[in-house]
Amino acid sequence: MPDPTDLPLLPADDDGPVFAEPWQAQAFALALSLHRQGCFTWGDWARALATEIEAARRHGDPDLGDTYYLHWLNALERLCVERTGLTAVELATRKDAWRQAYLDTPHGRPVELQGGA
Repeated sequence: MPDPTDLPLLPADDDGPVFAEPWQAQAFALALSLHRQGCFTWGDWARALATEIEAARRHGDPDLGDTYYLHWLNALERLCVERTGLTAVELATRKDAWRQAYLDTPHGRPVELQGGA
């Protein structure tokens, strides 16, 4: 399996990947976890991420590094839609449900969706 620190454009220092915000580390971990579960190959991931980065550039993203992990999230969403058959609307609904569950959960408690979605 390729070393995830060898992915192109991954912000890193001598100690490995670096993250400006905790959610970036979570996006990175999610991509690794989904790959390890066989949801996509590294080739699939590289193509999805490259597609998102190129689309962002076409739409004026100056590629200063501050939007890099947003591209990760977009690539993960794209792969989820392609691989699961979820529609973009269903994905947005699920994201909203998780966001609301997070907001409704007291600090330190696990976030759980009502109905197990």
